[in-house]
Amino acid sequence: MNNKIIEWITDHVKNYKFQNNTESDWRDPIVGFANAEDEMFLQLKKIIGPTHAMPHDLVPSAKSVITFFIPFSKKVIKSNIGGEESSKEWDIASIETNNLIGDLNKYLFDKITEKGYKASLLPATYNYDEVKLKSDWSHRSVAYISGIGKFGVNNMFITERGCCGRLGSIVTDMKLKATIRNDEEYCLFKHDGSCKKCIEKCVNDAFTLKNQEVVFDRKKCNEQIYEKIIPEYEIGIGDTCGKCLCGVPCSMTIPIKYQEV
Repeated sequence: MNNKIIEWITDHVKNYKFQNNTESDWRDPIVGFANAEDEMFLQLKKIIGPTHAMPHDLVPSAKSVITFFIPFSKKVIKSNIGGEESSKEWDIASIETNNLIGDLNKYLFDKITEKGYKASLLPATYNYDEVKLKSDWSHRSVAYISGIGKFGVNNMFITERGCCGRLGSIVTDMKLKATIRNDEEYCLFKHDGSCKKCIEKCVNDAFTLKNQEVVFDRKKCNEQIYEKIIPEYEIGIGDTCGKCLCGVPCSMTIPIKYQEV
């Protein structure tokens, strides 16, 4: 079933643009699978907070978690390299991708339940504590557990198709083969300290470097998004930033592997 689910997700992303006449385009998605009993899920209650949900909180009989990363096109990424505010193309892509993920989750839910299994329905975003600025279901952390990428020094998630895109996940009681995680770092700074591009590109000084340790100010990051200009479009609001993701070595690929080619 793993390959069938990858096929469902890939085809749905490809068809979504034509069916909905979106302004945005996407590269091929990356899909991973985690065992719902993986001990790493318990660690999230310590790393993120005690209220972080477990797979069994969402589906009591959970056996697997499906995660996917939908990467933005090169055009969208290039549009957001300069300036202090996020570009219109980046904003629109973020809104349209959240809509795509909502549609995709419903599609997967229907496909899985049609086969007699149970599944969750999770939003792509807006499922976080507005005071702590932490989520009770972190798609990035779940994606890490599923083995499709690693965290960069800026807390963003790097996959084999880079970090510019959106993540989604779904919990099911369907038994699926877990993706194997590897031990290598994808972030050049974490690998050998050779890159600080994402830190330098932050437009609101949310990162400070002390003795080769990066300190992240979550509130400053949130301030850049919600306390400055929030443009409104017909399809939603542009509550995004993404400056630390664009025009850096990990925007569209794993920089370590790229250097080795």
